[in-house]
Amino acid sequence: MDDRQLQQWVEQISLSSFGRPFEHKARFNKRLRSTGGRYFTRSHDIEISWLQYEQFGRQDIEAIIKHELCHYHLHILGQGYQHRDEEFKTLLQLVGGTRYCQSLPDSLQRREPYRYKLVCVDCRMEYLRKRKADPKRYVCGKCKGKLMLVELDIKQHS
Repeated sequence: MDDRQLQQWVEQISLSSFGRPFEHKARFNKRLRSTGGRYFTRSHDIEISWLQYEQFGRQDIEAIIKHELCHYHLHILGQGYQHRDEEFKTLLQLVGGTRYCQSLPDSLQRREPYRYKLVCVDCRMEYLRKRKADPKRYVCGKCKGKLMLVELDIKQHS
């Protein structure tokens, strides 16, 4: 399936499930790993995870498309389109969309290793970090003590 076929499929689902046309762009995104799809409020475009499609097939992707179309149609109509809004929850249940997508296997997750840790000088509590942090800006959550930044050996903690 390519982006053109996805566009037609999204338009067809929009008409059959919502009774309203989808008039923007739908495309696959091969980089989406932790989410099944995205709706963009500025452009009104929808992106669907290619990895979800490859891994779980048409039935799961249809539920993800319905989820994103709920965001789309409610936003266009000026109603509550966010996950916490009652209109969103009601419409999602009505059309048979999914609230969450399935998790991809760990081999496809591509997680970054922890590269740093902040260590409390007083109680020795450790906080693992993927990005460097200025220890002067933070205090220990346990004892409010000062923190010290330690760079980890990546090969050892991957």
